[in-house]
Amino acid sequence: MPEIAMTDAEPTAAEVAAVADAVVLQSPGQVTFDAAGETLVQEHERVVRGGQDRIFNRRHLLLPVLHAVRDAIGWISEGAANEIARVLQVPPAEVFGVASFYELFTFEDPGSPDVLHVCDDTACRIKGGVELKDELSADGRVVHGSPCLGLCEQAPAVFVQRTGQQHVSVRTATKDTVDAALDGTMTVPVAPVPQPAEALTLLRRVHDDAVQDYDGYVAAGGYEALAKAVTMAPADVVTHVGDAGLTGRGGAAFPTGFKWSAVAGEPGPRHLVVNADESEPGTFKDRVIMEHDPFSLIEAMTIGGYAMGAEQGWIYIRGEYPEATRALRSAIAEARSRNMLGPDVGGYSSQGRGFSFDIELRLGAGAYICGEETALLNSIEGYRGEPRNKPPFPTTHGLFGQPTAINNVETMVNVNQIMLLGGEAYAQQGTERSTGTKLFCLSGHVNAPGVYEVTYGATLREVIDLAGGVDGELKAILMGGAAGSFIGPDMLDVPLTIEASREAGFSLGSGVIMALNDTVDFDGFVARIAQFFRDESCGQCVPCRVGTVRQSESLLRIREKGAPIEAERAMLDDFAMVMKDSSICGLGHTASGAILSAIDMGLIGGQR
Repeated sequence: MPEIAMTDAEPTAAEVAAVADAVVLQSPGQVTFDAAGETLVQEHERVVRGGQDRIFNRRHLLLPVLHAVRDAIGWISEGAANEIARVLQVPPAEVFGVASFYELFTFEDPGSPDVLHVCDDTACRIKGGVELKDELSADGRVVHGSPCLGLCEQAPAVFVQRTGQQHVSVRTATKDTVDAALDGTMTVPVAPVPQPAEALTLLRRVHDDAVQDYDGYVAAGGYEALAKAVTMAPADVVTHVGDAGLTGRGGAAFPTGFKWSAVAGEPGPRHLVVNADESEPGTFKDRVIMEHDPFSLIEAMTIGGYAMGAEQGWIYIRGEYPEATRALRSAIAEARSRNMLGPDVGGYSSQGRGFSFDIELRLGAGAYICGEETALLNSIEGYRGEPRNKPPFPTTHGLFGQPTAINNVETMVNVNQIMLLGGEAYAQQGTERSTGTKLFCLSGHVNAPGVYEVTYGATLREVIDLAGGVDGELKAILMGGAAGSFIGPDMLDVPLTIEASREAGFSLGSGVIMALNDTVDFDGFVARIAQFFRDESCGQCVPCRVGTVRQSESLLRIREKGAPIEAERAMLDDFAMVMKDSSICGLGHTASGAILSAIDMGLIGGQR
């Protein structure tokens, strides 16, 4: 562990270059380095050099710089930490505190240029993930068990961190395919959307590889929504989103129009942040959009920037999505080169409708909690990804203390459809409370796993039938991911709407539908969910920090020692009540839901 104060450790030339390149990349035209390696920072027309005169506005570059050093060197050495602290003017203790928060950074040399993160979470463990991890470990490789990698429909999955080379995901992984990836064989991601294009709305372009470049996207109808939006006043665009009844698709189902209206009504500058930190076990829909239709997200964000008067957009994408990251980086760069991002988007100023909007991509580094909106903001700002107390809310005090709208990827791409149809016409789809279409992530023991798009109101049975039905005897369905709950086959005819699911006692959450047959070891499966929350709690508040540990211990007693369910249930109820009542954020509020529902269904502890 490095010292918390600056030490005598010196960075290598490669580490100095990695830090310098990352800073210049993130701040083109603002930061340069002279021949002696001294930082030369330009802010407006003021130039300052070295020492205490250096400006202190580079804290938000900490996460990108940590990624750059890790990618180039393989780890964060003491010398590299000193260099980061010196260049960014962040105290060394803070560099360590932030880097140690994330799973994908280490202060120890791993001893190998390649680190394998093998998913042993819910969807992968029932498809051989644990066995694959053991097999790869037996060969002397550097292997870590990983929480969900967002590749549940192609389980088991491996994320490979490669020093000095592009990271890669290995899907439907075997020892041979992992070996091929390590030898440099890159596989092209396929779109796991079994429905034909004519049955799709939001996903209608994912089967068309041509839309991953600008010309192909435009030929397929891209940027028609933006062209229509800029014929309206910004406030009218917000009104259409409100009239559409669009609710957040990340799990909270908050009205999007209300959020946008609140941000638009605040004094600027304003920000639009897209939460692409898709870390809920069982969820992978946003990844499919970003990998196969990245311009649809960029277009929707541009509409949002126009509507709210936000000149800066941010995409916070999880670090375990290398292919989606590359697709978005390429699309953002091409959009800039085509004048669809920048100081005069689309050249609309010549028509009296000009506006400025640009997008910055930020990578997370392996922390589920950063899916919580305020933890995400802290992460972008260069702090530990710990949730903030609310109020104040991000709509008034968000990124850098400024008004900020935060939406997830699926929510955003619905905006394109709203612009094309009009708010009221969009609202005719689905039900009064649940409008439009919804993406569901089908995994587990279904015959055709993948992302499915249906109009709100389709039943659970209908969606599972779209996925080819269940392989084997259906025992339970995990709805909403680890933060959701288990339900039984008796719920198959419940309509998949926000209101009907809540009335039935479960949540749609982020769209997870994980079918589980009677071959599943539910004691181990549920214990893994408890372990997930134990490991992913940020530890900031006592109820969650202690409660998730005690909950996990209880599940291990049930699984490994045969502890009686009745006694453990009483304690689990107490843990759940305290976490729900007093945790700062939603992790503590939802950490017990799946576990208690499994006990209620008689799935664990020899109840079956």
